[in-house]
Amino acid sequence: MKAFSALTEREILAVAISAEEEDSRIYSAFAEDLRERFPASAQVFEGMADEESHHRHRLLELYESKFGKTLPPIRREDVRGFLKRKPIWLTKNLSLDTIRKQAEVMEFEAQRFYSKAAEAATDVNVRKLLGDLAIEEGKHEGLAVQLGHEHLTTDAKARETEVARRMFVMQYVQPGLAGLMDGSVSTLAPIFAAAFATHQNWQTFLVGLAASIGAGISMGFAEALSDDGSMTGRGTPWLRGSVCGVMTTLGGIGHTLPYLVPNSWTTTLMGQTLNAFHIATAIAVVIVFFELWAIAWIRARFMDTPFLRAAYQVVVGGVLVFLTGIAIGSS
Repeated sequence: MKAFSALTEREILAVAISAEEEDSRIYSAFAEDLRERFPASAQVFEGMADEESHHRHRLLELYESKFGKTLPPIRREDVRGFLKRKPIWLTKNLSLDTIRKQAEVMEFEAQRFYSKAAEAATDVNVRKLLGDLAIEEGKHEGLAVQLGHEHLTTDAKARETEVARRMFVMQYVQPGLAGLMDGSVSTLAPIFAAAFATHQNWQTFLVGLAASIGAGISMGFAEALSDDGSMTGRGTPWLRGSVCGVMTTLGGIGHTLPYLVPNSWTTTLMGQTLNAFHIATAIAVVIVFFELWAIAWIRARFMDTPFLRAAYQVVVGGVLVFLTGIAIGSS
């Protein structure tokens, strides 16, 4: 890589031309990615792409007048000191916040480059253009705001907010809820079957831990392989798989942890002595109750399911699985 201080004015202009062309294409890619989900914001990035293209034409005109039509094959990746950026613009269905943050990084880098380049330039015309571009890049945040006022009307903002909410539900709530339901409900039978079959806390804990982690791995892979998210907008497979897998494991771990109660624990309730197994099972049952009601609340809050219906479906299903585990373990 070449040091910035070693660049000639010809190379500085060539790097600037290449950078403006690339940034224009990146903004166009952002606009294309956002067009269906956030059409108003897509227009903002189209305007920024046009602005970068205009900068490129001004640089090309100056370069041709100074050095002719042949550009040296140098890009900013060949110059030491540029910020290293991950090519997130190659990823589809990025969140609007992620794209806006990337645009801020791009504008900061461009302004810094033009400021340093203007200081290094000795030709008056080159120095003037680079200085002007540094000022203009610094105003690009204002351009985004201006374009936003033009395209992001109140109705457009409301629509984009609703789309963002739906995207959040599809990418996080749905896979997380599916995992939480599977982890909380499907692990009830093996955990309580082991509990009532052995009456041993440690053995029950091991069964619950294995069931929870195993279910988390299984659900994570199943969710990740269900689709790649390119058509449905449900997010990347690794994101959905991770959310689903983690929530599945947490759903099972919740009513597994009480079986870590030491065997030395005892208590008296209504004249009856309760040992560690009874204490752990009582705590686990209470946790199961709150888990099922939490699932019902999430379904009502994000999935537009009436709370009573969601509670009935989840609680009845959970109780049936719970009783199945007890019946098998007690037989």
